[in-house]
Amino acid sequence: MTDITSNQNGPRPTNATTEAVRNSLARRNRKQVILQGFGIAAISFAIMMLVILIGSLVSSGYQAFTQTHVQLEVFVDPEEVPASGLPRGGFDDVLSASLGKYFPDVDMTSRADARDLSMILSNGAQFSLRDMVVADPSLIGQTITIKVPTSDPYDQLAKGLVKRDTLEANRRLDDAAIERFDRLQELGMISKPLNTGLLTNADSRFPELAGLKGAIVGSFWALLTCFLISFPLGIGAAIYLEEFAPKNKVSDFIEVNINNLAAVPSVVFGLLALAVFIGWFGMPRSAPLVGGLTLALMTLPTIIIATRAALKAVPPSIREAALGVGASKHQVVFQHVLPLAMPGILTGTIIGLAQALGETAPLLLIGMNAFITSAPSSPFDSATALPTQIFIWADSPERGFVSRTSAAILVLLGFLIFMNGIAIYLRQKFERKW
Repeated sequence: MTDITSNQNGPRPTNATTEAVRNSLARRNRKQVILQGFGIAAISFAIMMLVILIGSLVSSGYQAFTQTHVQLEVFVDPEEVPASGLPRGGFDDVLSASLGKYFPDVDMTSRADARDLSMILSNGAQFSLRDMVVADPSLIGQTITIKVPTSDPYDQLAKGLVKRDTLEANRRLDDAAIERFDRLQELGMISKPLNTGLLTNADSRFPELAGLKGAIVGSFWALLTCFLISFPLGIGAAIYLEEFAPKNKVSDFIEVNINNLAAVPSVVFGLLALAVFIGWFGMPRSAPLVGGLTLALMTLPTIIIATRAALKAVPPSIREAALGVGASKHQVVFQHVLPLAMPGILTGTIIGLAQALGETAPLLLIGMNAFITSAPSSPFDSATALPTQIFIWADSPERGFVSRTSAAILVLLGFLIFMNGIAIYLRQKFERKW
């Protein structure tokens, strides 16, 4: 009985076999630990690079979210601003005279001295005063309080970007200019409120007046055009290829090319749009309509691939059950499969649009980097977009555009994070586990 049991169980492992198994397990455990270490190191490196990127943008861009202003008591002289001449008038002379009251040592009869003193104020200060007077002509002949932005050099001085200990010959402001600014600070006339103009103003040659409104509106029109074209076309193409198209060499050829188009550099789509939309069709240059069409060409492969993946994720049992109760192929796809795949389709679409929002090269090629001082009212007007506005500001020589460039990048990142957040929300809200 003992012999039979021993033969059934087989020979017992030797010490050498046991030791080999132990060594093998130890090696596998070491490899697993090393692999985990590489993974943690890679994630840590990525997080560190992200922190450095965001930190550098914030450190150089947070200054743009405030703007230095000076508060003045302004007498609207009827001789300089006659009611009959509105909206024209000597608003700049009125502001210079009001500012000169605080500096009795400055000879305001000298045009050179008056011009040097008026350099404290932004070029847009006269237009702020003009808009107030035009809106209420009864202000003529009265003394009003107005808060206007300072020019860029004085804004940089208030923010500590112009170093006082630098040699006067190497500074943007001489000692006399700094003393005048300090005088205004002592009188409590200088403030640094939130720079709402960064989002409410269009582009300008003066950094203290430049804003992102035109670029934001231009990006909105371009993305709206992109969505209205790429979303229905992408879903239609994906449904046909996945559900209705016969599996032959033609459909395989189309599928391979769609996958290849998703990897084509964006500059190629810009060249295509420049040749076809502007060259052949004669569409307006710098228009969000052309930008939206270009971005739609880029986004189509992404939407098609995401839609096909969402359709494949629907279990075959759904199709079989619908066919079993007598539904047609058309009814199965559009009444059962497509609604269940819609969360994945929407997620892929939003991610594709977020990618399109950050594209710069194709928009540069179709001219959406023009100097536009107003927000477009339609997709046919000339406009810029957020990426091209960042490119324009980064190429500007004025010191004030440096911080605004970083601030614009932060705004763009905010939009991208918002759109990706919507995609994550939709995926988690409508996700189904089969």
